This record gives sequence, C-alpha cells and structure tokens, in this order.
Amino acid sequence: MKKKLILPLLLLSGLFIFSAFMSQDKITVKGSDTMVILSQRWAERYMSGHSNVSIQVTGGGSGTGISALINGTTDICNSSRPMKQSEIKKLKERFGSLGVEIPCAKDGITIYLHGENSVSNLTMDQLKQIYTGKITNWKQVGGKDSKIIMYSRENNSGTYVYFKDNVLGGQDYAPSCQNLPGTAAVVNAVSKDINGIGYGGHGYSKGVKMCKVNGIDPTKENIGNGKYPISRALYMYLRNRPSGSLKLFIDWILSPEGQKVVTEVGYFPL
Repeated sequence: MKKKLILPLLLLSGLFIFSAFMSQDKITVKGSDTMVILSQRWAERYMSGHSNVSIQVTGGGSGTGISALINGTTDICNSSRPMKQSEIKKLKERFGSLGVEIPCAKDGITIYLHGENSVSNLTMDQLKQIYTGKITNWKQVGGKDSKIIMYSRENNSGTYVYFKDNVLGGQDYAPSCQNLPGTAAVVNAVSKDINGIGYGGHGYSKGVKMCKVNGIDPTKENIGNGKYPISRALYMYLRNRPSGSLKLFIDWILSPEGQKVVTEVGYFPL
C-alpha cells in the first residue's frame, strides 16, 4: 500500500512551507465471483467515509483470487471455498506464511429454476444424479417430459469446486453441462430456459425460482443455522496478519455496520 508523504512545496523567505500531501492508501481485492457484489458494496460504503483509502475490487473466481494472493498481486483474496492444502503450501514457499483465513459472511448455494418449471423441490441425491448425467429428464423428478439443461460455473470458481465436493460427492460433472463465466450468466441462462437448472450464490437469485433442497427453503434462518443442506461460509484470505488501513477495513467489514451490508446484498451475517 502507498505511504503518506510530506513534501516541501515552496521556499519563501528562507522558510520551508510543507504540504501534507496525502496519497491514498490502496487496497486490492480479487477473487470469488459470488462475493463481487458484496465486496463492491463494502468498498463503496467504506470509501464514502474514508476518503484516504482507495479499494479496487475485481472478480474472476476464487481460484483466480487465490493465485493472485500467492503471486503477491492482491491484498485480499475473496473465496467461496476454503484454500486447499496445495495452495497453502505454495503460499508458504513464497512468503513463509500459512496465510490468514477470515470468515466474513454466510451463503447458501441456491438452486435456480425457471419460474414456469413445475418442480419446486429436489433432494441432494437428485441434484447429484442430474449434474452427473444420470437423471436427464424433468419427468424423472416430477416435472414435465423435457430434457434437463444444466448450467454451471467454470472450474476456477469456488462455487464449482464446493458444489462438486459437497453435492456431487467428488464425481465429475456430466459432459453436457454448460459452464458459464459467472453467476450472473448462470442466472440469466436459467431465466430464459424453461428446462434449465443452475446454481450459485443466494444474492444473485433474482428473476429465477429458488428450488427447495431436501424440502428446505434457502431462507436467512435456514442458511444461518445450517439447516439448509448447501450452506457455507464465505472467506477473505490474506498473506499475513493485517495492519494499518487494511486492518481497519477488515475490522469494519466484521463490525455490525459491515455485516449489515451483507444482509442488504442478499447474503447472511456471521
């Protein structure tokens, strides 16, 4: 981050007049597409009250953010999944640190359906069979006789990895699954495809129907208490313990004011 500088501005009558030139402290945030809207809102709200801080937020997926953290090109990595041991090892090899994991919000991976799809509930096993290609027609899960069209995130997405590990049991996605570059793209595809199904963060679920999973709605209460079966934490990762402006920003995120933003965006506070 840039330092505050005090520079001589003018020399008048043998006296230096100093200008307290306050360059902004710059914080970079990169990673999870799920967390982009939330992180942008945090940044906007925080900068509105802290004019000496500039916060740049970009997405690209959890894997992209973690790579940036390891490469030293971002201060904060947003991730919708925990870092892998192999990633932590790379971080330690480069910086001599195991990193710092900071849970900052809760989310429920929401199953998106078209508003006119008659199906309103799917079990975890049915989701697994759909996305591994064993169930291919909506009539097999109580819907009409139509082919299921699957939409997914790309493999650099933390949501993709979490869904594969926790819903598919580590099995591969069916070859017919269409991978899209962001959660907004998944939602957009399902909203236009009556036979479509997708998944992603709760905060993106506008213009689509949210499907129950094991008979449980992805509500604030059910996600907050872990009753909803695809509940997870959202994380920020740092190379080292934060200090200065970076620490103040993270402390604010975890404060009641920062956690209020979590609710406003459609996710759930810690």
